[in-house]
Amino acid sequence: MLSQIIAVTGVNLRSIRQRLGSSTVAIIGIAGVVVVFLGVLSIAEGFQAAMTSVGDPQTVIVMRAGSNTEMTSGLSGEMARLIMDTPGIARTERGPVASPELFVIVGHPTKTDPSDANVPLRGVSEEALGVRPEVKIVEGRMFTPGTNEIVVGRAASRQFAGLTVGASTKWGQNNWQVVGIFEAHGNAAESEIWCDVKVLQPAYQRGNSYQSVYVRLPSADGFQAFKDALTANPQLSVTPVREPDYFAAQSEVLNQIIKTIGFLIAGLMGIGAVFGAINTMYTAVASRTREIATLRALGFGSFPVVVSVLSESAFLSLVGGLIGGIAAWAAFDGYQTSTMNFQSFSQIAFAFAVTPRLLGTALIYSLLMGLVGGMLPAIRAARLPVVTALREL
Repeated sequence: MLSQIIAVTGVNLRSIRQRLGSSTVAIIGIAGVVVVFLGVLSIAEGFQAAMTSVGDPQTVIVMRAGSNTEMTSGLSGEMARLIMDTPGIARTERGPVASPELFVIVGHPTKTDPSDANVPLRGVSEEALGVRPEVKIVEGRMFTPGTNEIVVGRAASRQFAGLTVGASTKWGQNNWQVVGIFEAHGNAAESEIWCDVKVLQPAYQRGNSYQSVYVRLPSADGFQAFKDALTANPQLSVTPVREPDYFAAQSEVLNQIIKTIGFLIAGLMGIGAVFGAINTMYTAVASRTREIATLRALGFGSFPVVVSVLSESAFLSLVGGLIGGIAAWAAFDGYQTSTMNFQSFSQIAFAFAVTPRLLGTALIYSLLMGLVGGMLPAIRAARLPVVTALREL
């Protein structure tokens, strides 16, 4: 049986050149599906990578109890002070490594669209870089406390117009001067703009209020002890969240939307590709009617014939999948763009990511299309009456 399968499959694959036209149509159809499939899902992959790569387990975000985002949180100045005085926070000679922060949305045009997009402007304290050790100033310098200076994330500088060192812009009641660019290993923090929180508060008439306090723990194992100390204080009603967990939750809604759309589009296009594969394999079977009949007359079973037709269909689909995967990787991987984060209602800059895992999924999907498309022609070839087929000799 195995020798028959190898022999018939080898004949099938060697004869593909004789049906190059129809085979090419099937390959292109499947490649097109794979390109679209990878293009859409690489958006979700890139956005998720930008969000889930954020943070360190040693960094904790403290918000008002019941809030799941900084936008819905609110803390008074007294509450922020009590949080920073809580035991369990890393300390230096300057005091606790903690940054009470204010988060507002400002309008600013992108480099491709003159209409305003939502840009996150974050007011931070002098300890912000200590709380987030991954953030590094790579151009210019850090803003001077008490001034209208801002530093811009690398992704925001690339995506939005006029946010380079030396540029100025007006938000709220202030004119702001860009004095530096920072990087944060490509995560969501690079989509933000930072300024002194004490300058941002009056600019947006927020008084002595904050939305969150970012704290640095001595070690990741200290989270539970810090959480217990917060909840034990009757003056506080807050929720602490590890930074990686917070940003992972932020990406869930958009990821689900994009993945649903991607699989829906790929499914609809896949139906068309399957019909293309069916047509190609029916053509292959029709052109080899006499050959199949001769093999059957010589004693070859129907199962090897089925396997040979399915193998040819699978081979064509894998070629199409590889071509589509290479094309999608060349076209989309690393492409910079931005989208709305529905949790914070601000733009998040990120890069499309055609990952090995995504490529593997696309190849499996293309193989599945090929096998489904080759099933009916394979069954027809196996059921082909030997006597009827031999009459065509």
